[in-house]
Amino acid sequence: MKIVVTASGRTLADAMDTRFGRARYFLLVDSDTGTVAAHDNAQNLNAVQGAGIQAAEAVARLGAEAVVTGNVGPKAFRTLAAAGVKVYLVAGGTAAEAVEKLKRGELKECAKPNVEGHWA
Repeated sequence: MKIVVTASGRTLADAMDTRFGRARYFLLVDSDTGTVAAHDNAQNLNAVQGAGIQAAEAVARLGAEAVVTGNVGPKAFRTLAAAGVKVYLVAGGTAAEAVEKLKRGELKECAKPNVEGHWA
C-alpha cells in the first residue's frame, strides 16, 4: 500500500507534522517494499487559501491510498475522499511510528474532518 505521512523532515525518523495542507513534507511510503520518497509541500506552507485542496490533489497524484496525519480540514477531506484516499489520524510521534501504527491496525479510518477549515 502507498501511504503518505505528513512530516516535518525528509525521513521517517523525523517528527510528524500534525497539519495536513500546510505540512512541510509528504513522505510517500510503499508498505510492501519499504521505500520512502520525500515530497516538499513548500508551495502550500504559506498559502492564503486552498492549501488543503492543493495538498490533497498532490497526494492523489502521488498515487497514495492512505494519508496519516494529525488533522485534516473539510475541503482537504472531501478532496481526498473523492480521490479514494483514506485518512487516518495520529496525535504525534515520528513518521516511522505512524506508519507502524497503521500497519498494525492501531489507527482508525477517519470518517469526517476533525478541524475547521483554514487553520494554521
